[in-house]
Amino acid sequence: MKYFLILILVVVLAAGGYAAWMWFSITQPYQEFPAEGVFVEIPHGASPRYVGYLLKRSSVVRSKLAFEIYSRRHPKRTLQAGEYFFDHPMTGRDVFWKIAAGQIYQQPFTVREGETMFDIARDLEAGKFMPAGDFLYAASDPSLIRDFAPEARTLEGFLFPATYELPRHPVATELTAEMVHKFKDEWKRISASDPNSQTAPNEQPGTKAPTNAQGQAISNTQSPTARLRTVTLASLVERETPKPEERPMVASVFDNRLKTRMRLQCDPTVIYGLERMGQYKGSLSGKDLAFDSPYNTYEHYGLPPGPIGNPGEASLRAALHPAETSFLYFVANTQRGHFFSSTLAEHNRNVLKYRRLLAGLPADPPPPPPKPQTAKKKQAKPALTKDKQQKGKAR
Repeated sequence: MKYFLILILVVVLAAGGYAAWMWFSITQPYQEFPAEGVFVEIPHGASPRYVGYLLKRSSVVRSKLAFEIYSRRHPKRTLQAGEYFFDHPMTGRDVFWKIAAGQIYQQPFTVREGETMFDIARDLEAGKFMPAGDFLYAASDPSLIRDFAPEARTLEGFLFPATYELPRHPVATELTAEMVHKFKDEWKRISASDPNSQTAPNEQPGTKAPTNAQGQAISNTQSPTARLRTVTLASLVERETPKPEERPMVASVFDNRLKTRMRLQCDPTVIYGLERMGQYKGSLSGKDLAFDSPYNTYEHYGLPPGPIGNPGEASLRAALHPAETSFLYFVANTQRGHFFSSTLAEHNRNVLKYRRLLAGLPADPPPPPPKPQTAKKKQAKPALTKDKQQKGKAR
């Protein structure tokens, strides 16, 4: 009987000690991984036991069993798949709640307004997210935008500029899908805020309906072809000016040129055509302006066959609603803005202003000095005769 009681006591003490160890393992911070931190990839459908094993193998938790027991005490919380980064000591239960909350490792990646898919690909590779070729391959497949613009050749124009939270190794097709989804959401929001989007063009007297790049009235139910042209026009506007307040005026220049059958003569379209062929050297030459490409708007009338970059909200709105002007020309003013003009003569004067500003001179030359005036002798008036004085008084 005495030995039996001793055995029971030993078992109780052992169980108590084990329970204390389990409690200590789950409540006390533990870190045996490298000082720079460690990544742990949790696969989809992983059991608490397997997750505990992965965490223990990476030295994130002290006991895989303690983690598993704690996880099973919270059956309503699912351990979320993804890659997690641990860079400081954490308790086992804190590790559990981090994974249950899906706090996966993410890094911000920003797509700036006007960037092309080639720019985005280079930025992704520079940030060590993925090879540039992987992104370009995914962006060259227009299937994601086929319901919106069936004639689109690539996803160019529909990779909406924004900041995206990316895992350490994002999948190119998942990233392009997120960007296109963002574009569609923004397009719906712009359309919903458009007072003309729910009415037929010119339905109300005294109002002018928005027009597309051909001067044709459009509404929220515009055709897929008109949508592609609108996004294409917006991409030209985006690449021409960084100032949001100028974009409706730039859009009006292109809109007016399209209506009058003038070539757009837009440098960024030539650059884009060269870049597609891998022939852009960083600056345009006179020879480049004769480059044989459907994107060369010096050689071809109308808009290019598709967007030349990814426009933001301000440029999309400007393309939908160009300012009502008579402008046909614009030239830089060295202040990140432009001089606008309606005639070639006025444009040529603005070009001279631009060249003077580049030379560090005032935009307008100083007025010529006044001509010297020769002093004139003051001639005395003839004295009135007495008869004339009398006549004057009589009147």
